[in-house]
Amino acid sequence: MNMDLWGKAGGKIAPYMTKAYYFLKPAMPWAIRIRVRRLLANRLRRQFSGSWAILASAARLPDGWPGWPNGRRFAFVVTHDVEGAGGLARCRKLADLDKALGIRAAFNFVPEGEYRVPDSLRAALEQEGFEVGVHDLHHDGTLYRSGKSFREQAEIINHYIQKWEASGFRAGFMFHNLEWLHALNVLYDASTFDTDPFEPQSDGAGTIFPFWVQGTNSKGYIELPYTIPQDSTLFVLLKERTSDVWRKKLDWVASHGGMVLVNVHPDYISFDGRPKASEYPADLYEQLLKYVLSRYGDTCWYALPREVAAFAAQFKPRLVLDTNHPSS
Repeated sequence: MNMDLWGKAGGKIAPYMTKAYYFLKPAMPWAIRIRVRRLLANRLRRQFSGSWAILASAARLPDGWPGWPNGRRFAFVVTHDVEGAGGLARCRKLADLDKALGIRAAFNFVPEGEYRVPDSLRAALEQEGFEVGVHDLHHDGTLYRSGKSFREQAEIINHYIQKWEASGFRAGFMFHNLEWLHALNVLYDASTFDTDPFEPQSDGAGTIFPFWVQGTNSKGYIELPYTIPQDSTLFVLLKERTSDVWRKKLDWVASHGGMVLVNVHPDYISFDGRPKASEYPADLYEQLLKYVLSRYGDTCWYALPREVAAFAAQFKPRLVLDTNHPSS
């Protein structure tokens, strides 16, 4: 990790070639995009085999970390980023899967992307104990194109944060600048990760714990990095056929008392038993939920992101930067 870039700007903004990719992406056939990304991903997996999916230094406790409420061993947090219209159509089935196992998650919706989320869906999810968050603005890679672009979009994002009474935000493609994010009126951001060399902006937070991001005044917000691989990376990009990587990483985070935060997209889940090339069977996600419930029971805190953020904000744990982060 480049400490100057992380400490002053909150993360490296994607370089020119990455921005060019997202500009050209709509014109590129999916089959070509995924073939190129898989070739690159397999190379990165070999290159970072010593730090992905487990980065040993990420277990270091943040300054001021108090431990989890009521003596719980670790926290288990689920988020669902809804990228497109196909994902929107599957939200109900995914919520039902969660509910059947007693899990509640945060559904993060794109306010002005290729779909419009019905007010009735948001209301139903909230009534059933789920959380609703804001996922970027357009999900087209333009949010961090420039400081001017970010400021303009941040004003509109804040409108949706207020309208939806949302507590949290996550940028598309996990782009992040922790300093700029102070412009958003949120309790937490969830656009980072402990370690993930497969993301276009691959500078990880290097921690499996929530941490406080202080603003220039007395205000700040909690950062919630995801800490086990995204489903799209594991099953669509790397073509894993079991949930072994998930379970191994979950056990490691649990053994160090961290936060297991998983991001599962309804866009890539198949509920009909016949997954397409861009999908994976819902059974793999269900296996993860059943695994944590059966192995850890009530020693784990099953929490919504806003609950974890509200708890951590009381103590404002500070991140100890790792200048030797291998994915810098």
